[in-house]
Amino acid sequence: MDARQVAAVTMILIAVSVGIADTNAADPDGFKPIFDGESLDDWQAADMSFWSVEDGAITAKITAEHPTERNHYLVWQGGKLGDFELKLKHRIVSSETVNGGFQFRSEIFDGDIPDDCRGYQVDNNTNTPWLVRLYDEFGRHDLALRGQKTMFNSDGTKETTPIPDAEGDPWFKLEDWHEYHLICKGPNLILYVDGRFVAEVIDNDPEQQDFSGILALQLHSGPPMTVQFKDIQLKRLDDGGEE
Repeated sequence: MDARQVAAVTMILIAVSVGIADTNAADPDGFKPIFDGESLDDWQAADMSFWSVEDGAITAKITAEHPTERNHYLVWQGGKLGDFELKLKHRIVSSETVNGGFQFRSEIFDGDIPDDCRGYQVDNNTNTPWLVRLYDEFGRHDLALRGQKTMFNSDGTKETTPIPDAEGDPWFKLEDWHEYHLICKGPNLILYVDGRFVAEVIDNDPEQQDFSGILALQLHSGPPMTVQFKDIQLKRLDDGGEE
């Protein structure tokens, strides 16, 4: 191999190395993927028979052959989250009216059924005028519908004001892919859908507020449906609890 050939090979190797470095570089905004697009590594459910990966998305299905009368949760195994930002794409597909979403700062518990989940939730409901809300599973229920900003005072009372840009007809359909961006910092819970500010909760109720808990994807009981999640990215804003 002459000098020119050596130089050409060296340039190729440098280009390949730079490409690999760029691929593995951290997101400049600080987000890191927590789903690899291929497997359920780092994710666990009490009953894994409903969960799989299809077309690069975490997928859960209820079918006539595999029904359920209870909710199921796929829990991220990366530890509890405190202050954080989360981005993910999600859709829920069914010919019926269905419900779904994901839990955050929540906990698994054994109530009337084992391995249930309670706490804050981003909740989807098809065939409603609002479609998306911030919710409190096994707690106060509605926290803020799409188009609302809610303040919970220290005595538990609730004050709600509108978010005019998020009210009215929705610009998205739950059966289509759309992006959620959830920001949790202290008592503030802020939700964006497709880049638009849609709901906020300021939870100053010491009896109800949660500052840390698990992240879990939900398959809600009901008629046949498919729920999917992909491009799941997390940014911790502090130590956020356990790693």
